[in-house]
Amino acid sequence: MRVITDAIIDQTIRAARSSPRKRAHFILHQPEDPVQRMVNAILPGSYIPPHKHQNPDKIELFAILKGQVAALKFTSDGKIDKIHLLDESGPIKIVDIRPRIYHGFIALKPSALLEIIQGPYHRATHKHWPDWSPREDDPKAAAFLKNLEHQVKTYLDTHHGKLPNHHP
Repeated sequence: MRVITDAIIDQTIRAARSSPRKRAHFILHQPEDPVQRMVNAILPGSYIPPHKHQNPDKIELFAILKGQVAALKFTSDGKIDKIHLLDESGPIKIVDIRPRIYHGFIALKPSALLEIIQGPYHRATHKHWPDWSPREDDPKAAAFLKNLEHQVKTYLDTHHGKLPNHHP
């Protein structure tokens, strides 16, 4: 048996602080495993481009271990459809994402998430990127991220820091 300790979570968050992408992961699986498992650390200001998993269809699950993250569900044309606030001390701990759903994440605090997704991992087919969202290396990515962060912050401010499960 393997365990994930507070020390491993903190170490992974520290590694994210050293990363230009403001993300790091602690891998629990082998590349060929049928279920991929990892701890993902993400810091505010990290851009995770919206994407979906299809062909092959994959179910993905995230559980908050530390911090606070907004999980975003997008419509097929790029509008935010739902926001779920994953918070280590809040009521929502897990988001389960069905295949073919565009999604992304915004870190509101330095955070760590347990990610579980069907494998094996194949770079060419793992994620499908929409046309309406810039990729990570696109010069437009910073402005796109700022817009997403603004939408999440505005919604949180409107609801006094309490985020219901649905964002119209």
